Parts: sequence; structure tokens; C-alpha cells
Amino acid sequence: MSDRPVFVIGCPRSGTTMLQLMLHSHPRLAVAPETKFVLPAYYRRRVFGDLRDAARRRPLAEWIAGDRSTKFRELKIAKADFVREAVEGPGSLGSVIGTAFRMYADRFDKPRWGDKRPSYVKHTDLLLRLFPDAQFIHLIRDGRDCVASLKEMPWYTADSFHAIATWAEAMDAGERLRRTLPEDTYFELRYEDLTDDPETELKKLCVFLDEDFSPAMVSPREAASMAVPVHKVWHSNTHGEVTRSRVGSWAKRLDSWEISLCEHVFGERLEANGYELSGAPSAAKEHVAACNKTMARRRTSRLRKGFRDRINRMREPSPVAALLTSGQRVLAGVPQQRNESPELAEHN
Repeated sequence: MSDRPVFVIGCPRSGTTMLQLMLHSHPRLAVAPETKFVLPAYYRRRVFGDLRDAARRRPLAEWIAGDRSTKFRELKIAKADFVREAVEGPGSLGSVIGTAFRMYADRFDKPRWGDKRPSYVKHTDLLLRLFPDAQFIHLIRDGRDCVASLKEMPWYTADSFHAIATWAEAMDAGERLRRTLPEDTYFELRYEDLTDDPETELKKLCVFLDEDFSPAMVSPREAASMAVPVHKVWHSNTHGEVTRSRVGSWAKRLDSWEISLCEHVFGERLEANGYELSGAPSAAKEHVAACNKTMARRRTSRLRKGFRDRINRMREPSPVAALLTSGQRVLAGVPQQRNESPELAEHN
């Protein structure tokens, strides 16, 4: 059986929390609520120095467990226990981060962990540096529904142009991943198909994950009480049965100019993923110009951050890749552990 980490990715408001709960309902998978320490820890890695030194791992673990920005508390594991295990564990950045998720899985007596954060769709290269045996599940939803839902979120303070850019960026990132990642590493499914026939789609997903299908995955509402923080009231729908009630609701939730702009920007992307255009009137030139300006600024920001990271990769203070799973150890050339079966060690 596999022990590869699993990441749920996509555009925000595409149903990733529902999918997280479906996966968490599997008897072998524990998929954590959203935390905010994986990417920040990666970008801050030079601050902590050479993590092959146990004394250096302690400040990193304490920052992950103690900084208010990291949301470590959502994992509900003891800070002191995590710091101790991170210090005693392998000396790499991915190992320290992965220890937190492994301990989360241990809470539920499950051998495999996952993480859900939609924005990871644009950072899979970093995640593969940390967890080189990772698997990615990209949940795709009609971009018009995503934009409509984003606008209604209490935490979303940007305008419609940014919401449109967010979906376009996620789809473009997915297209690149589809072309470049192996079939056993990247998997796509549509929200509309998942809500229409959960069992069929989840069986396909389990084949990708090298797991047996569990009927509990089809009705994941029991998992919501454990894996969705109470304060996230915008995920209240996850506490009920899987429903298609919001599919296509963009027609009533978006203004006419937003529908026109969405279809102008998304047109080819929508049709390529099986979504029909409404035939809305052409988007106003001023709206197109404003959206293009927003997308250009965001692209420039990503390029700058990517350039800085490439420079930092030339002077890594310590190993990055985790050494926790069988696949990670094989890729790193670490000898097989005594209690590890040859089949599991050769996975990947």
C-alpha cells in the first residue's frame, strides 16, 4: 500500500474542502485542515540554517508550532511533542514540515497524510522539492461558479478582476502540470462530475492513489466535525450530504458584465474542460482592459518571486526533501528500514 503524501489543489471555492473530507473519510487517509506554514517555511528556509544540525531544527519547529500565522493549532497536536519529534527526526526541511502532518495522521491511527490548500496549484514545484513522492489532485469547477462564490466570501476582499485572474491562473497551472507530471503524480476531476456521481469518480481517484475504495467517502459529513474548523462558517455545506444545488448558480449570482467578462477571459479554458458558454454579449473594453492589467500585475509578481527562489536554490543551507516515507527514502538513496516491506520501499 502507498504512503505517498496527497495534496488537494485548485481554484479557491472549487469544492476542495468537500474533496478533503471525502479523502479524510477513507480509513487510511488523514487530510488536514488548511494550515499556513508549508510555503512560508520553505521561503524562510535560509533563516533556520543547516537543518542537519538538530539544534537548528528546534527553532523551525517552534516557529511552525508557535507563530500565530501558521494555523498549526488547527492540527490539534501537542506543540511540545511536535517539536521533540521534529528535532529527533531526519535533518531536512521537508522532514520537519512532514512530521507535523504525520502526527496529524497519527491522531486518527491512519498511515497516510494529505494537505489541502487551493493555492498549492501554483506551487507544485516547491511541494515536489519538499515531498518528491507527492501526488496531486486538481479539482476543477466552472470558473463562473468559482468567481461568484469567491465574491461572497467574508475573507475575500479583492475585486472581480482578481477573482477572474485566480481561476485563469489555476487552470493554466493545471494545464502545465498535465503536460509535465507523470500520470501517477497528477490527477484531475471535475466538481460537477464528483457531485453528480460521487462513487464512480471516487473509485477512479482511489485507483490513482493506489488505495481501495471505501463507501464512507461518498458521505463525508461525519468527517466535517473533525476536519473543518468551527469558525469556518463558509464551509457549512460540508456538514450535509453531497449536493449539486450550486452547480450553474453563477447565472443568478453574477452581474451581466461579470458573465460577459468571465466568458471573454475563460472562453477557451471553459470549453476545453466541458463547460458551455452562455452566449453573453461581448465584454466592455474597459472591463477587459482592467482585467488584463490585473492579470499582468499578478504575473509580474509571480515571476519576481520565482526568480528570487531560483537564486536561493543556488545557496541552500540544508537538504530540502523529506525523508519520512518509503518513496522519499528510496529517491534519496537511504537504506531500507528493517520493518519496511520491500514492496513499499520500491513504491515510486
